[in-house]
Amino acid sequence: MLNVQHVSGGYADESVLKDISFQVKQGELFGILGPNGSGKTTLLKMISGILPIKQGEILIRGKRLQEYGIKQLAQMVAVLSQHSSQSFSYTVKETVSLGRYAHQKGWFQTWSKEDEDVVQRVMDQTGISSFQRKDIQELSGGEKQRVFLAQALAQEPEILLLDEPTNHLDLSYQKELLDLLKQWTMEKGLTVISIFHDLNLAGLYCDRLLLLEKGTININHIPNEVLQEDRIRDVYHTKIQKHPHPRVAAPQLVLLPEVERRKEIFEINEGMIWVSNEFIELQSPAPLRTMSSGVVGAGTGWHRTFVNRHVSKDYNCDDHRMEMAAFLKTKGFEPSETVGMMTAVVLEDVAYGRVKLDDFSVLVVVTAGIGNAIDASKSERHDLIHTPGTINTWVFVNGELTEEAFIQSIVTATEAKVKAMHDLKVMDKVTETIATGTSTDSILIAATQSGKVLEFAGTITPLGRLISKAVYQCTTEAIQKSQKRKH
Repeated sequence: MLNVQHVSGGYADESVLKDISFQVKQGELFGILGPNGSGKTTLLKMISGILPIKQGEILIRGKRLQEYGIKQLAQMVAVLSQHSSQSFSYTVKETVSLGRYAHQKGWFQTWSKEDEDVVQRVMDQTGISSFQRKDIQELSGGEKQRVFLAQALAQEPEILLLDEPTNHLDLSYQKELLDLLKQWTMEKGLTVISIFHDLNLAGLYCDRLLLLEKGTININHIPNEVLQEDRIRDVYHTKIQKHPHPRVAAPQLVLLPEVERRKEIFEINEGMIWVSNEFIELQSPAPLRTMSSGVVGAGTGWHRTFVNRHVSKDYNCDDHRMEMAAFLKTKGFEPSETVGMMTAVVLEDVAYGRVKLDDFSVLVVVTAGIGNAIDASKSERHDLIHTPGTINTWVFVNGELTEEAFIQSIVTATEAKVKAMHDLKVMDKVTETIATGTSTDSILIAATQSGKVLEFAGTITPLGRLISKAVYQCTTEAIQKSQKRKH
């Protein structure tokens, strides 16, 4: 569809772009990235024919850009600039209708039913139909942006050029606009070439990305390759960290501020644990980085409140997450800041302890009921019924964990739990073999993310040794307390 071959140029006294070459296929959503002054807008203006080409060629459908007449080019390419302006006091519909100029024929241009249908359709698609009779000067910046987008779409182009299309749009319209553009590329074969300042939006919606640096191409590739931490740090000269999107296979970047929120120096310790017959609570002085399987606060996040709630053995609820959140609120806890678990265990049978080395420490808290102890290797012999009995394990690390260490901490804690059950000869009553856990076990790993950096947590690493020791001891003690109560 578009072929840019060794293009250099820009303004009369300066070649902003140097030897730029890339291709864009029909139906692609192609993103152009780069810091201010890298040549993004200049490139878009050269593709649209606004700025001259000093060297090289730009081909659209195999035909040189200079060979297109003005109307011919307008039928092929539509442009939405970053700072669209309207000097005349037109209505919204009149402004959008200007986009049909390229399709008007003859000396006496007439407005056809097709023109009307196209204008009405693009106004609906961009969400401006309800104020089509308003004067455009009365609109907000975001509303004007949508009007000019509709005007560009009314041209029914094969290529749509956009300079930061989400500029001035609120969050919901950013999503609606980009969802719409993506849909057009997939269903109608529209080719979209857009400048993005928001790298996350580019990574989420674009098929390919072109990263410019000082007027040259740094890389032209799929988003996951372009949005690499080291590359973006070098080009944009800022600290970022890459994370996967939680729902789709797309890279996302987060900024790392130079001046972080002041980190309090503190240690999670036994004195922070409070036990009642309703729940076990630990309140941290500051949010902790967490990875958990809690009823509330599952997954990864930052939390400062930790609750292990006692429920009756016949507890049953259609929506246990909502019920748990409601319970937390009645007790004065904010669910969004809380990791919450449930157990049928008598809470006074909790076991906890802290182990430490010179420069970091680990606090472990365990409640253990083994009424539905299960051998994981023979779990297919069990019915899918949650009977009473849960081992809930909290591991608090006074140190800074890597992502790898978080996951390894879960593995190490689980290994230690299984070993404790083996040594205590906890049996699976259905299979009459040694149990490895219960069907409703929960785990939490929480770290202060300050102090010593702990890169690994395998069983023989310094952190893994502390976790293994504390989880084994606390699990053993908690199970013994539970068994003694039954006898």
